Amino acid sequence: MMLIVSMLPGPRVMDRWIAAFLLTALLTISTVPAAPAEETPPPFGPWLEDLKEEARQIGVGEATIQRVLAGIKPLPRVIELDRRQPEFMLTFWSYLQRSINDKRINSARALMVRHRELLEKISAQYGVQSRFLVSFWGLESNFGEYTGSFPVAGALVTLAHDRRRARFFRAQLLAVLKLMDRGDIAADAKGSWAGAMGNHQFIPTTYRDFAVDFDGDGKRDLWNSLPDIFASAANYLSRSGWDAKRTWGREVRLPKEFNFELAGLTIGKSLADWQKIGVRRADGRDLPRVDIEGSIVLPAGSQGPAFLVYKNYRTILVWNRSILYALAVGHLADRIGGGGGLLAKPTKGDVPMSRRDIVALQTVLAEKGFDAGGADGIVGPATRQAIKAFQKSVNLPPDGYPSMGLLERLRGTSG
Repeated sequence: MMLIVSMLPGPRVMDRWIAAFLLTALLTISTVPAAPAEETPPPFGPWLEDLKEEARQIGVGEATIQRVLAGIKPLPRVIELDRRQPEFMLTFWSYLQRSINDKRINSARALMVRHRELLEKISAQYGVQSRFLVSFWGLESNFGEYTGSFPVAGALVTLAHDRRRARFFRAQLLAVLKLMDRGDIAADAKGSWAGAMGNHQFIPTTYRDFAVDFDGDGKRDLWNSLPDIFASAANYLSRSGWDAKRTWGREVRLPKEFNFELAGLTIGKSLADWQKIGVRRADGRDLPRVDIEGSIVLPAGSQGPAFLVYKNYRTILVWNRSILYALAVGHLADRIGGGGGLLAKPTKGDVPMSRRDIVALQTVLAEKGFDAGGADGIVGPATRQAIKAFQKSVNLPPDGYPSMGLLERLRGTSG
């Protein structure tokens, strides 16, 4: 699978790790229905007065309303970033290289030691292993080094006033006003351009519903209080279905005659059944003899690495729907715990595809009778199903993976 990554502002901090952070915010909001892009926002003054009245109706204090919203204006830079269409898509290997490196692994291990007592206490209470809490921390904000530079209220006012995702962001704005009124968040708090906040980049409704005052000081501070930061992440994962007795999954080796129709999160089998089919650990050993189900994930298609993922992997997807992000969280957690790198080697010739390439792929698929769900330059379920159908028709492994090689094959076929 490939994923879109936006242009990254600011050379000092927008390095290998920040792509994962921005991708989190993008994917969190990507499933919200969008209003027509050409719809004109209403006059800002009356709109803001209506917003203030709604804030009063849900219990936000007048002092907070005036402190946060007096003189506030839309931020053109936020609209620019919201409208920016990323040109290239990351492959699995390029995503992993951006997300996980020796510096991050070593930093994570050192932080595990430094905060062991606190992490173990939170892990025991919420049932989430410490290495996963640190892994999320590293991928979301590089252990708190970068939590965003945009005024949260200003960013959310901008996006709520804009028409593209007005309903979603109005709900986020009202939630953040309540949090500010409660004292959890400062009126001048900074976050991402999309309103994600703190060390784990919670959007306001996630902050509202899952943040924890673990240090007992009367507020839930996800910028400065490590007890609150770790406990809030653990609470979110625990309440989303985390299993403290299991890991996330593992790299595996597939048999030569593997049926690629069995790959994907829609197919679940017991480890015993996968063992019978011929799936083994990456080093060739048998799968664990435990009574759990797993699914096969192929992030780089049939020529790339294979992973057998469990329930906790699906819980990571609750946090962030990106398949690649979930794999990165799991693999970084393994490395923090002392595990080694992947045994699979980077796929040769697997280069990033541009949006234009994806549009061309979808267009040619449609021309040949395979419905890709439109030519929008985004690889979704319909496009992957169309790819699988074409692959089966020409006796290729039906892995549903888009690539330049596949596009060239499509262009070279008749029909």
